[in-house]
Parts: sequence; C-alpha cells; structure tokens
Amino acid sequence: MPELPEVETIARGLASRVSGDEIESVWLGQKPEPLKSTAQEIAATLEHSRIATVRRVGKHIVFDLEPNGRARARSRQSHLPPTASAQWIVHLGMTGRLQVCEPQAEILKHTHAILKLASGRELRFVDPRRFGRLSVTRGFEAAGIEPLEADFDPFFALFRGRKTPIKSALLNQKLLRGVGNIYADESLFRAGIRPRRSASSITRSQWAKLLASVKEVLQEAIAQGGSSISDYVDADGEEGFFQLRHRVYSREGEPCLVCKTPIKRIVIAGRSSHYCPKCQK
Repeated sequence: MPELPEVETIARGLASRVSGDEIESVWLGQKPEPLKSTAQEIAATLEHSRIATVRRVGKHIVFDLEPNGRARARSRQSHLPPTASAQWIVHLGMTGRLQVCEPQAEILKHTHAILKLASGRELRFVDPRRFGRLSVTRGFEAAGIEPLEADFDPFFALFRGRKTPIKSALLNQKLLRGVGNIYADESLFRAGIRPRRSASSITRSQWAKLLASVKEVLQEAIAQGGSSISDYVDADGEEGFFQLRHRVYSREGEPCLVCKTPIKRIVIAGRSSHYCPKCQK
C-alpha cells in the first residue's frame, strides 16, 4: 500500500499537471467497491468543476474543487451543500493508481474512473484489487497528527502509556497519519528501538529520537520519489528510488549495514516487521 512519501509524490505530481484544469465529464465503472460516495454524487460534484489544487492528507489525495456556474446548477443533484467548495478524495488502497493520459491511450482493464479535462487530457483511476476508494465531501479532515509537522509534546502525548508494541502504535492511523510498514521499520531502526517493544517502555529521550527519525526517513523518501515496492509508480508513471536505501525493510537475512548482524523478520499483529537484533534494543 502506498504510504506517506508515495502519496505525497503522487499528489505533488498531479498538482503540477492538473491544477487549474476543468473537469468536463466523468465516467465511472460498474464495480461498486471503489465508490465510497454514490456515483451520482461523485459525477454531480466533479463535472464542470475546476481543480484548484491537489494535496495529500495522511494517505489520502485531496483534489480541492472550485465550482463554476454549471457545477453549481448540478450540485442540486448531490447531497452536498452547494455553497461551499467541494473535495474529491482518493485513497489508493493497495494497488490504486492515478494516471494523466492522452485520450487515445489504451484504457487498462481495471480502470474505474475517467475524468475528461478541458485541456484534452484524461485523469484515470486504475485499481486491480479494488481496495482504493473514491468519495466527495466538504472540509475533509483525517484523524491523527501529521508526522512531518508534529511537535514533540503532542507526539509524545499520543503514545506514552500505551502498552501496544511501538510498531503497531506507529501504524495506527488514528494517532499518526500516513506512516505504514516500510517507514515504521526504517524509523525504528534509525532510532535504535525494536518494533516489539511496548510503547510505554520507551523513554522520553528515545521518543525524541524516534520523532526525529520518522521525519528524517519520510523527508528522504519523498526526495527519492518514494519506494517502488510491487507496482507503485508516481503520477508520471516513474518508479521511486528510496527502496535502494532501505536499511532493514524486506532485508531479512541480509547483513545489517551498520553492524553486519543478519536482519530479522517477525510478525506483529499480522504485519511483517524487520529489525537488527544488535542495533535495536
């Protein structure tokens, strides 16, 4: 599943390519799973709206829309209030992808949405496993705090006293937005903390180091375009490169890049976790 750096990379790429463009028409497929709002609500909200900008909130891609006259008229068909700007929310799930295409480009088998743009291009949502979700709303907010913007005291207050493994706590999207399996493993390695340790056993100084590690890892991954694990590509169809810098994730049995101890893999709450038995305590 794309995590914060991948979603941020995609959102930035889309913002540079489609901001200011107008959505002329919307086609939605017949599969019900991707639609968190009804097809009627999505079409009525998107058609004839201008894409003001595209941004990331947690693991969601948010299209901020500005209605023109025709969009305001159509908004009566939607359950959303016509007086405020709307948002199109895209969650990529495990295999979702947003592609900006020329209209003559081949339509892939698992395409679930096609937005025809005034520029002559098309924005397509493709998702083979159909875990992604499409919805429309107003004033979208996600739970949890934004890790790249987190100050220490609110971050510390979220986690202290929790008896769950620190790896599970970091993956809890109600606490911390956007961090997933890859970047939790990489952050815990840099902070020198084992993934199975109880969050309540971590000292204040270790929490400070962990927050710094989370920010460092995420910023480095964004700069590298994310990690291309499985089928992830950005808005231009290009792979990321941060997987070449992974220190523990998916390196089971390989030597630690610091101490040469073989990397171990364990399962915590059904999720694989990778760590160095010597460097992490």
